[in-house]
Amino acid sequence: MARIAVIGAGAIGAVVASLLQTSGRHELVLCVRRPVNQLVVEQAGGELRIDATILTRPDDAKPVEWVMVATKAYDVASTALWLDPLCTNGAPVAVLQNGVEHRERFAPYIAKEHIVSVIVDCPAERKPPQDGVDRIVQRGPMSLKVPDTALGREFVKLFAGTAADVAAVEDWTTVAWRKLCHNAVGAIPALLLQPAGVLRGEAVGAVALDIVREAVVVGRAEGAVLPDSLPEEVLAAYRRSTPDAINSLHADRLAGRPMETSARNGAIVRKGQAHGIPTPTNAMAVALLEALVAR
Repeated sequence: MARIAVIGAGAIGAVVASLLQTSGRHELVLCVRRPVNQLVVEQAGGELRIDATILTRPDDAKPVEWVMVATKAYDVASTALWLDPLCTNGAPVAVLQNGVEHRERFAPYIAKEHIVSVIVDCPAERKPPQDGVDRIVQRGPMSLKVPDTALGREFVKLFAGTAADVAAVEDWTTVAWRKLCHNAVGAIPALLLQPAGVLRGEAVGAVALDIVREAVVVGRAEGAVLPDSLPEEVLAAYRRSTPDAINSLHADRLAGRPMETSARNGAIVRKGQAHGIPTPTNAMAVALLEALVAR
């Protein structure tokens, strides 16, 4: 049994907590900004109410054995306030965020050797609170991929007996960049304020292909093994999706929240600059999205 703190009780944090709870082996602590009376995850098999200690102040936190960070990539500074009290005894920190820079984001706050980078795939969304209940809808299985290291393998064991697809992979870099290639296209619907169906147009689809082509070149420079066919595969996946689907970048803009532009297209631009690789389409997406926030 492990005492595990989950920082952030949005869609991903709640689903992770629900999976850990179903193992029947862990004590859960949820670290959140505001009080949560009840947190419910709706799954295919029914509802699961999360049984956890709820904390809203880092000063009230006590040491745990594992920390799961499920906040947005732009929330690192506020998230880090929880790490000192939670990690007093050297607890590893699993970072379940978008992008490929998990360790770089948290290196100022915790030793890199204690950080486990996690790539998450899970269709889930948070509904507005109602009658004192925070409700998360999980629409499909959760996949978690970590590097094949000693800590990565320990992370996998935490989910033994749950419905999650959790694995330690030898080539985490490739897994991370494949996910980033898919996420980067989400900048287009976010800019246009149109759902995924907009990518079925030929002209818009061509822009999506350019975004992914740039990401493929940069990803390869970072060591990822990415096929020439990946841009077409990503665009085809978007075109197969429900036309009214809204990605998280788009949803954040609609809600007036900050967007993870820097962690997604911004990472492609930064890594490209480091390798001397031009990324004009991604750079334009970043510039436009950041200008929208600055207005």
